[in-house]
Formats: sequence, structure tokens, C-alpha cells
Amino acid sequence: RAPVPPHVCPARGAGKEPLAAATMSENGASAPRVPNGECAARPPGNKVTVVLGAQWGDEGKGKLVDLLAQDADIVCRCQGGNNAGHTVVVGSVEYDFHLLPSGIINPKVIAFIGNGVVIHLPGLFEEAEKNVKKGKGLEGWEKRLIISDRAHIVFDFHQAADGIQEQQRQEQAGKNLGTTKKGIGPVYSSKAARSGLRMCDLVSDFGEFSERFKVLANQYKAIYPTLEIDLEGELKKLKGYIQRIKPMVRDGVYFIHEALHGPPKKILVEGANAALLDIDFGTYPFVTSSNCTVGGVCTGLGMPPQNVGEVYGVVKAYTTRVGIGAFPTEQDNEIGELLQTRGKEVGVTTGRKRRCGWLDLVLLRYAHMINDCIGCYKIGYLGCISRNQSWSCLHTKW
Repeated sequence: RAPVPPHVCPARGAGKEPLAAATMSENGASAPRVPNGECAARPPGNKVTVVLGAQWGDEGKGKLVDLLAQDADIVCRCQGGNNAGHTVVVGSVEYDFHLLPSGIINPKVIAFIGNGVVIHLPGLFEEAEKNVKKGKGLEGWEKRLIISDRAHIVFDFHQAADGIQEQQRQEQAGKNLGTTKKGIGPVYSSKAARSGLRMCDLVSDFGEFSERFKVLANQYKAIYPTLEIDLEGELKKLKGYIQRIKPMVRDGVYFIHEALHGPPKKILVEGANAALLDIDFGTYPFVTSSNCTVGGVCTGLGMPPQNVGEVYGVVKAYTTRVGIGAFPTEQDNEIGELLQTRGKEVGVTTGRKRRCGWLDLVLLRYAHMINDCIGCYKIGYLGCISRNQSWSCLHTKW
């Protein structure tokens, strides 16, 4: 490898003799020094396995994550919020996940919510408590959940603003985006505007947090005069979560770094939404507000791209979509109704019926160009049209 210029290499000092770079071996002893003052390359470490949707969501990612999580050590969420919906069936019990990584159902798994995720705290605890009542799958979940200190918080007024925005779009343009009204767009807007509040803000100085919360709430009130905000009520509710949430909040960058470069671990990343809903690469503007393609894994967890291992793109043998937006192969007829009925195509988060249509290989090719993923196909429920009624995982490149 060619020597690295002095002004960019931490192993050299400006205007000084080249310093020899040293690395540490696993037992803590100094490894052989690198000659000529070059920077020592860190071994790549553990690889993460990524599960993404390759269509418009609802492809069956939860089933594959549940399968892969059985021998995983860590399962991560890297983007989105409780606008996502994954269903996992254990025995006769059906668990619904929106914000928690569904791999948390494995009692040996550490679940990690990364900095790219936006968190509505009432929704998080409500989701956990509902699933705890269903069975033993989430026993001890609070001790197995780690949340990045850099994850942004969704407030109730974000959700209320989301609803107002949808109403305004309908009135002004005659159509809306069909959002879940979970406040996802508004909170990512606050994040981009650098006025949002993060988990680290909540668990550190609550006085300062309260002041910033009021400033942000008043900004929204100025934009949406009809927006009703109970400032003191929401602050009281948030303060009540601090003691419960504080043990879960960690330095996410350090946690992921240690997981990647410590002892061998199987790390699984559970993508939310899907490629064609990506804020940059989806059917804009009818998309979600985060990067749900493979690039979002690195930015949403704080990890380098060389640690991305296998990427699974989950696909149904037919296509579904919730809400409005382009859908070239949609069957707005008896075939679409048959697929919807037989496939039980109802959104986990919204309860809305999904639009159904034929498999679109052009869109799948596009999704593969972005994600370079292995294809995982769900063939189930096509028995009403063809004879193939099984799951099939095709471990080949598209």
C-alpha cells in the first residue's frame, strides 16, 4: 500500500518525524509496528446480516428475521419508527412489533435500537406490555434492550402535526400521502432542522430538556395554529419514563464498535419498510421518511460499510402496497381482491387493506441495483392462482 500523506495520517505529526503506528493484539500486547509511519488497518471484525424489504413493505421480513434470530446474539433496528409492522408467530401466539426489533422474542438476544430510529416512548412501552400479556416471549425484555443515546424522540405533537399535514394535503392537492400518522415525517423534519431532541437529552438534564421541548413545541404551534399541545402534561409523562428508560440508553457508536470488533458474534439487522419506500430511492413523494435501503444500515447504526455481510431482500411472489402511490402491476379487479382475501393482506400498523398486484421484476431489479441483495421469496398464497404454495429461499444473486 502506498504511504499515506502526513496531513491525513494520525500516525504522523505535522512537521515531525514519522511515528510508527502500533496495534494491540487480542491479549493486550503491542502488535508489530507498521514501517514507514503508515496507518495500521484494523481487521474488519464481525459482519452483520441484513434483512430488507425489496418491494413496498409487508413482504414477510418478520418471518425471516425470526428464523435468523434463533442463533443471533444481537438484533438491531436502524431506521424508521413505530410506523413499521412485523408479525411473529410462536406456537399459537401472534406477536406484533412496531418499534422493538422482533428478534427480541429470542430470550438469548440483545436487541439494539440504533440512532437512525425515531422513538415514541408511550408507543414503545405500550407495544412491549401488549406483547408481554400474550405470552412468555418478551419476558425480561427491559434487560435485553439497548437504545442509542443519539436516537431522536417522537412527541405527541409530532403525531398531531402529521395528521394536520395529511388533512392539508387532502384539502390543497386533493390527495394525501397516506401516512401512518405516527409522527415519523415531522420528527425527521425536526432532526434535519437540528431542533429535535434525543434520548441523551431526556436522560441527562431534564430542566434543559424541558426548555428545548417548549421551544420546539411552540415552533410547531406557530406553524399549525390549530395544533393542541399539552406542554406540561406531556413533559410530566416523559419525566415518568426516565428512570425506566435510563438503564437502556447507551453510547450506540461504542456499543456497535465493541460488538463488531470484540469476540465473534452473530449480528442481525432488521430493516423496516422497504426499498421502494426509501426517502431517496423510493416512489417519491409517496415514501417513508428514512433510508430503508442498505445504506441506512451504516448511518442508522454508526458502523462502517465493510462490516455489512449478507443482505437479504425479501420478496413476495405477488406485490402489495398500502396507501397511494405508483403501482404499475396493480390488479384493481377480482384477482386483486382474491389475493387480498387469501393472503390476509391487511396492514399490521394501520389496519388498512393492502393493494395487490402481480410480481414486478423490473422494480425488483431496481431494488437489487441499490442493495445488491440475495433474493428471499415468499411464494405462499399463490395456490389460489397457481400450484406453488410453499416458502422458498433462493440463495442466489438476482
